[in-house]
Amino acid sequence: MTFSDPRFISYAAAGVGIAVLLFFRLRAMRRAKPLKLERLWIIPALYTAFACALFWKLPPHGLQWLTVTAALAVGAGVGWLRGSTMRIAVDPVTHDLNQRQSPAALVLLVALIGMRYVAREHFGGDLTHAGAGVIDAFVAFAVGLLALQRVEMFLRARRLLGEARARRTT
Repeated sequence: MTFSDPRFISYAAAGVGIAVLLFFRLRAMRRAKPLKLERLWIIPALYTAFACALFWKLPPHGLQWLTVTAALAVGAGVGWLRGSTMRIAVDPVTHDLNQRQSPAALVLLVALIGMRYVAREHFGGDLTHAGAGVIDAFVAFAVGLLALQRVEMFLRARRLLGEARARRTT
């Protein structure tokens, strides 16, 4: 691959784009954002609805269901891990919840994006049996990741909020 190769140019452009995005994301991580427990279910619900529609329209066949189930389980584990890396704090006076993403969570996301590119390069534009199975697996992985990340964050934030309220009453 040479510098004038269109694939090299597209990889270089993607690399620069990712570097710029990472720079701004790392900078934004310094600030805490409000965490609303009542809204944590929205994103997983949207992704689950998308996955259900996709699997209803183009269902996996045979052993692909096993791959989808395994990807969902792995995604759930990674989601729980990612959720546990999020920093959650409770304001002692107002009991407002705040969250801050950890750099480890961002590294995990970049690794997932890299895995997606590797899979895309391996299968190319082939959306036949193998390519469709990879897409189905990534969709299931994303649903598991997003759902369990939010579940872990919800449970931990609720526990921290309960502890802060208990301290205030004593």
